[in-house]
Amino acid sequence: MASIFNALHIGYSGLNAAQIGIDTTGHNIVNAETEGYTRQRVVQSSATPLNLQPGARGNGVQIQEISRIFDSFVYGRYTDTSEVNEYTGFMRQTLEELSTYFPEIDNVGIKADMHEFYNLWQSFADNPENNAMKIALAQQTTTMSEHIQQTVGQVRSLQEEMNGQLKVSVDEVNRLGREIADLNRSISTAESDGLQNANDLRDKRDLLSLSMSKLIGGVAFEGDLRSDIAIDSNLSESHGNYTLSIEGHNIVDGISFHPIVIDNSDNPEGFYELYYERQDGHRLKIATDISGGKIGAILDLRGASLNPTSGFPEDGTLSATIDELNAYATGMIEFTNNIYAQSATDKMISNVVNIDGVQPLRQTDLNLHEGTFDVIIYDIDGKETARRSITIDNATSLEGVAGSNSIQGQIEAVFDDNGDGDGTNDIDDMIDFNYSGGNLQLNVKGPLVSQGYTFAIADDSSKGQGDGTNFAGSFGLSRFFEGNNAFDIALESELRRDPTKISAHSAPIAGNNTVALDMVQMQFENYKFDVNGVEYYDTVYGMYDTVATNVGSKTNSAIVANDSSTAQFNAIEQEYFSISKVSIDEELTNLIKYQTSYGAAAKVISTIDQMMDTLLGLKQ
Repeated sequence: MASIFNALHIGYSGLNAAQIGIDTTGHNIVNAETEGYTRQRVVQSSATPLNLQPGARGNGVQIQEISRIFDSFVYGRYTDTSEVNEYTGFMRQTLEELSTYFPEIDNVGIKADMHEFYNLWQSFADNPENNAMKIALAQQTTTMSEHIQQTVGQVRSLQEEMNGQLKVSVDEVNRLGREIADLNRSISTAESDGLQNANDLRDKRDLLSLSMSKLIGGVAFEGDLRSDIAIDSNLSESHGNYTLSIEGHNIVDGISFHPIVIDNSDNPEGFYELYYERQDGHRLKIATDISGGKIGAILDLRGASLNPTSGFPEDGTLSATIDELNAYATGMIEFTNNIYAQSATDKMISNVVNIDGVQPLRQTDLNLHEGTFDVIIYDIDGKETARRSITIDNATSLEGVAGSNSIQGQIEAVFDDNGDGDGTNDIDDMIDFNYSGGNLQLNVKGPLVSQGYTFAIADDSSKGQGDGTNFAGSFGLSRFFEGNNAFDIALESELRRDPTKISAHSAPIAGNNTVALDMVQMQFENYKFDVNGVEYYDTVYGMYDTVATNVGSKTNSAIVANDSSTAQFNAIEQEYFSISKVSIDEELTNLIKYQTSYGAAAKVISTIDQMMDTLLGLKQ
């Protein structure tokens, strides 16, 4: 049987419901600007009625739950676009910095240095005996070489910076993963009775998951998805065991966390490799699998695959830029040296090449082509006394017996080069060939040096400068440049010490400017540049333009991609916020509603209090 105390309970339940509503509304208001906070709603229903005559009688109100307004589908799109936007934003930022290393505008940059370099060769050709021109040419060569070194050094430094950021970012991923696993434990404990929702803990976990997506992407799974349109049409949330997978590897599995291992202990250059370590301790490389978020961008820039020998990245945008700069600089070195080898001297010593002397030259890494080059002997007066054509084909090796199809065999073959019937003044009589310790050495035989004999190497003069064998250039014989690539290109050390030794001549005759004119012509010739097996046929200007254009086009693509992803991200973020973010106007309305409800419930209690006073007064 219902009593006046039941009516008092009904009033009290109304007070309690209004109080919880005010508490929840206040919680929403004060967290309106809290990052990751999701607005909450009190879900209430009428309490189980009392079954009395003449019918069921109301028993007040009860709180079913306090639910957060969260849409898993929208949140999934939000994390996906956050991942993409972070990737494109970091790519854009880094490539815009990279593009500043190639300021190819008037009178600025490596291309402007090349223009001046060839202009000075032209001036030198006009004044081949002028020492001032030689000094100016040496200075410009040094300026251009240092600029090339500086540019490739900046790209390498940026790559090393990406490597450092990779370590910091992976450490952050591991920190977030541990916190998510800890939150999973707390959420499981809080919701174990099945009667309450750990809303604030879930908000913290979602915020960490969003940060994880921005860093590395990943896919989160959490049991069954539930929806309740009676609470809110947008409400859909998963409940169950939470896992976070990165490219098929679970780094968070409920309350367990499996960190990403980052290690550079075996890398000679300090570049980091990423591993997923299984429970049995076996490590799996995962860098090439990661494609999302900031870390995906870092790996695409730095390179994900590391060369086991050199330790440097083998792929990535920055590695590609370094490879292209090296191809350009290597070509500049080789093709210039190939021309400069036409300048007569008594000795030529190559760079260290470390090839098997009997291996076919075309099967080595040297940039050699099929064709012929000439070995030319000059006497003290600069008169050509002997010339022999040396052929390079697919079977030609460096070393071999006299008369064989080798460079040595062709030089040492007994042959009357000048047709005078004299067996003592031919190439085989005047040139010594020696290959030892990776160095090829050609020199005029001892007694002939004192008589003023010199020699030179010239590619087939019937072909353009870009169509020769590149024998002298690939071996680094009689160098104008020293070094092998963009990192060490420099004017040959002897010429740096004494620029007056720079030669404009081929035959050692006063006023001869053949080499200087060929250097001027070089800028207009097409050459083969090798970029990791991809061949470019272009001028030295064209190859450098390829490097700068590739950087510029990649930067423009990154800008366009980032603009597009930012627009998409902003739209989806706005959709997510419209569902889950706190609206102060709405909360103030709710506050007034709950305040009114509280006042009404209090009026019920005060009325019952008066009724009880009346009832007690009847006894008097």
